[in-house]
Amino acid sequence: MIGDDRIISVDDHVVEPPDLWTSRLPAKFKDQAPHIVRQKMKLGGQVEGGAGAGMKWVEDSDGEWSDVWHYDGIQSPLMVVSAAVGFPEIGLGVTTFDEIRPGTWKQVERLADMDANYVEAALCFPNTLPRFCGQTFYEQPSRELGLLCIQAYNDWVIDEWGGGLGAGRLLPVTLVPLWDAELAAAEVRRCADVGSFAVTFPETPVPLGLPSIHDKNRFWDPFFTACQETETVVCMHIGSSSKMPSTAPDAPFIISSTLTFQNAMGSLCDYIFSGTLERFPTLTISYSEGQVGWMPYILERADKLWAERAANSFGSSLKSAPSSFIAGRVYGCIFDDLTGLQNRDAIGMDQICFETDYPHADSTFPKTRETFIHICEEAGLDDAEAYKLARGNAIQGFGLKRYGLSV
Repeated sequence: MIGDDRIISVDDHVVEPPDLWTSRLPAKFKDQAPHIVRQKMKLGGQVEGGAGAGMKWVEDSDGEWSDVWHYDGIQSPLMVVSAAVGFPEIGLGVTTFDEIRPGTWKQVERLADMDANYVEAALCFPNTLPRFCGQTFYEQPSRELGLLCIQAYNDWVIDEWGGGLGAGRLLPVTLVPLWDAELAAAEVRRCADVGSFAVTFPETPVPLGLPSIHDKNRFWDPFFTACQETETVVCMHIGSSSKMPSTAPDAPFIISSTLTFQNAMGSLCDYIFSGTLERFPTLTISYSEGQVGWMPYILERADKLWAERAANSFGSSLKSAPSSFIAGRVYGCIFDDLTGLQNRDAIGMDQICFETDYPHADSTFPKTRETFIHICEEAGLDDAEAYKLARGNAIQGFGLKRYGLSV
């Protein structure tokens, strides 16, 4: 089914190394800059916002040893779920750099894990302190420090993580300053100039206190313009809005885990009905870990409403049907979505990519090849379709020929 063509994962993560920021930021920020302190931490309750919002950890002499990120007054412990591969049991506990698998944060070891896992290349998202789209640097008050932290991360993920032996294999996904769309656009262009063409962005900015995609003043247009002009893909990872779907404050986390696709589903509706995909006709967006099984019905429903109600008070003025914006523009990402593959014709087989989610709890490592073959066989994919899922769609959608990756 897959032959000798190795997989390209469009959603992996890297655990940021302890010296990433301390080795790059000006000395005046020594105390505020992100740095690691080993201390004992204990679960102190749940962060406000429901089951999907996360857990609150506090320093406690009776707690577990953890390497904890300290940044401008906040503390963020390294957690097992963020570097789960290699752990016999996956829970919500804390951990240290000594305990996690070296491939989670060391380049040579990561490449070895990729070789063993039948993966040629992987887009690498941020992971621990920045969170999935750099929310941490937006939430703290110092804009000067936040921008420097973002630029330092981008320089590291492009030059060091994605450089040397990692060139063409560890593909950077960069951050932008979310508080200023002009600065964000400038950072997109700066990174594109040195070889990065994927940027992480919140699925829905509003939960972060940012203007929506529907903003009448078109707050985000400079950012989208820069992405379109540099052919940079806007990547939206589940949880990048710092709000996960749930049903009740006391609902178990498994409900949020089941419903994660809802964030991607709502975001796609925003990009379509806000007119963003219409106004930026070559802008490409991607939904990381959002799966695709929900797409056929959403597109069917959107098309019907557009045909029946686009000219009245429902608030849409699109000139073309919602489904017309998907082909070559919107990429979904799966690791176990059999329903999505079985309905691939309604989505467009060219729009579905594959991921390993290394090193997270859902990762298929070290059995990604077996998982891939199984899901392709269960869905009845032919060899050409399996090839597109394994790597062809990733190369096309993310412009990976720029990294020397061939179809």
